[in-house]
Amino acid sequence: MTVCTYRHRPLFGKIKQGEMICNPFGDIVVDEWLKTGLLRSYVLIDEWVVMPNHFHGILFLDTQQPRADKEHTGRVGEQFGKPTVGSLPTIVRSFKAIVTRGINELRGTNGAVLWQENYYERVIRQEEEYQNIVAYIRNNPVKWEEDELYIR
Repeated sequence: MTVCTYRHRPLFGKIKQGEMICNPFGDIVVDEWLKTGLLRSYVLIDEWVVMPNHFHGILFLDTQQPRADKEHTGRVGEQFGKPTVGSLPTIVRSFKAIVTRGINELRGTNGAVLWQENYYERVIRQEEEYQNIVAYIRNNPVKWEEDELYIR
């Protein structure tokens, strides 16, 4: 999955010599992403990277894990307008909301928009595809100036 900041504003830090250096806002993104896996037993956090104006992460969902709300139906999507515990849309919505709240509190901008409305998701179906995406995520800071989301 990839989530981008509103208007691709570089809020989370800078790339220096091919390495992402997070600022305190980027640190909030890191902390909340790691908590995503700790707080949800059905989520396994895999490769991820915070970039100046976006975030990439791979996660695995255990669709067989029983949910605390007992509403889980084995589906990992959402019905229109109704969050489904354990679905990727609900996980992303929660992640974006808590990061927004933390950053807005830190910078004193209560209610400010932090993220673009949507996000990009891709279901990884084959090992080769997985390896290519992992390589892309790992190399994203090194190739930052070539990235389509790069803004000076």
